[in-house]
Formats: sequence, C-alpha cells, structure tokens
Amino acid sequence: MTARFRVIEDIALADAAFEATGDSPSELCLAAAQALIETLADPATVEPGWSRPVSLRAVDLPDLLFDWLSELVYLKDADAVVFREVSPLVVDGRPGTEWSLTATVIGAPIDPARQELRADVKAVTKHLYDVRQDGAQWVARVVLDI
Repeated sequence: MTARFRVIEDIALADAAFEATGDSPSELCLAAAQALIETLADPATVEPGWSRPVSLRAVDLPDLLFDWLSELVYLKDADAVVFREVSPLVVDGRPGTEWSLTATVIGAPIDPARQELRADVKAVTKHLYDVRQDGAQWVARVVLDI
C-alpha cells in the first residue's frame, strides 16, 4: 500500500490540514495516519521500540477515521511517543453492522536528541472534516489543532 496525502496550506494559523486518499478504507486510514505521523515527527528518525495494538468500532467510516486519528493523538500524549509506522485494517460495515479497525502502532518514546520532532498535535478537529467516496477513491480532509 502506498500512503497518499497532501498538506493543505492556509486553513488556519493554529492548525494543520491534509487531504488523504486511498483505494480502500484501509488505505485511506493508512494515508491519514501517515499524514498525522509526519506532522508529529519524521518517521525515518523514529526507531521501532514501542508498539500497541488498536481496535476500534464505529457506525460509519467518517466516525471510524476520526476515532482512529484521535487514538493516535491520545497514545502520543498518554505514552509520550512518536510513531514510525501503522498498519490499519478496516472491515466495512455491512448493513446493520459497525465498521471496525484493527492496527498495530509502532514508534518510540519521544527523544529530541534522536528524532526530528515537528508539531505537537493537540487534537483532530471536526472543522472542515470530510470523508467521502469519489468514484473508486476514498478521500478525507482533516484539520489538526497544533
């Protein structure tokens, strides 16, 4: 899977924004997580030494993606880590069932001497938040409070 995202400039002064795309919900969640990860730090400078499993459920993909990104921000704060990689797998909600995401998050404790740290993301916001399917592509626009 190739993570595809682009930074959106000039959304707000205290925010960072990105648009992520994927050929599937799993690829969309990977691309959005990669954008968040790269907002926090250069993942190439983060040695793998910490990992956590993540399991989430939501009524729809927009809620699931929002919860997924929010969980990454929570783990960053609660465990004082930055991330190297993630591996989300999304199972779509069939009629009458929830969407689910399982992933392994890999990173390391924050160490400014070893890692290229960037911005401290405080939260994922609902400001201009959008998740949609555009033809065969899934697209998300996300604004981060930094």
